[in-house]
Amino acid sequence: MTTSPTLEGGDPAVRPGIGGFLQVKDLRVHFPTDDGVVKSVDGLSFNLELGETLGIVGESGSGKSVTSLSIMGLHPPGTAKISGQVLLKGDNLIGASREHIRKLRGKNMAMIFQDPLSAMHPYYTVGHQIIEAYRVHNNVSKQVARKHAIDMLGRVGIPQPGSRVDEYPHQFSGGMRQRAMIAMALSCDPELLIADEPTTALDVTVQAQILDLIRDLQQEFNSAVIIITHDLGVVAELADNILVMYAGRAAEYATAHEIFTAPQHPYTWGLLGSMPRLDRERAERLRPIPGTPPSLINVPTGCPFHPRCVYAELNGGACETDRPEFLEISPRHFLACHLSSQDRQRVWENDIKPML
Repeated sequence: MTTSPTLEGGDPAVRPGIGGFLQVKDLRVHFPTDDGVVKSVDGLSFNLELGETLGIVGESGSGKSVTSLSIMGLHPPGTAKISGQVLLKGDNLIGASREHIRKLRGKNMAMIFQDPLSAMHPYYTVGHQIIEAYRVHNNVSKQVARKHAIDMLGRVGIPQPGSRVDEYPHQFSGGMRQRAMIAMALSCDPELLIADEPTTALDVTVQAQILDLIRDLQQEFNSAVIIITHDLGVVAELADNILVMYAGRAAEYATAHEIFTAPQHPYTWGLLGSMPRLDRERAERLRPIPGTPPSLINVPTGCPFHPRCVYAELNGGACETDRPEFLEISPRHFLACHLSSQDRQRVWENDIKPML
């Protein structure tokens, strides 16, 4: 496969992903503030097919959640300047009417939010909320919808769903609330499911259960799934492909196997180096990424990661002045980095791989 043209700002011939169910093209989400324009997402492109799982990873502030809210059309009117395209089965959601997007939510696309306690209404029972979500898109009686809600609660592993359907969100544990949120999101069998930090604040055992549940339900419904997280370990076995974001832009995209066995971006190396490993002994302590993520109002010139990159000096100053293009360096492996392939291979083999 030949190297693709840049993915920054145009409509390239090849984009991350090979399908066309969901196509995000040059998405930009900017928030005007008194201090300046916050460039939360600044030229992001990727594709997703039905039945595939895409993991979007990066530190807080990298633009992951803003991307998901843009796809779902959940930014309040007037708060953000959004450009680019989000095509769901060819239907461009950017600029579409709020009524049109509302009709798609639940039926065609759904979202599992980070905090189900704040996402679910405290005044209504869990069952009532699932019933209402189902009846919006299905012309059925309350009795039929209630039976469907009980069935969905049972399918996501909530014990005694026939009685718990009448309980309120605060009566559920954190893990059970997350399961109820999944049941609500899947009640209308959506084709696209976005899970935004679905395991935050849950203990490790419950995290594994929730991730297994999402994987099992995806296989059952053949949904396209986007998992958004700051933890590469969360998507290690769940994602088919992984998109690494930094400062509102794509840094690296590849299959999950390649991200874990042959990553190419220094930021990806940093994420892997700071991830605990329980499957084998490590030769060194965890190595945190130096520095902090940049302000999205004053993003560094050139490569946005260069102030934190210990390898920036290998490029004669290019990292500080020139923005790297997001190019396909091998089949379905995209990268935005000035390091030469020889330098990347040498650093990976000598410095990074032994540490992991």
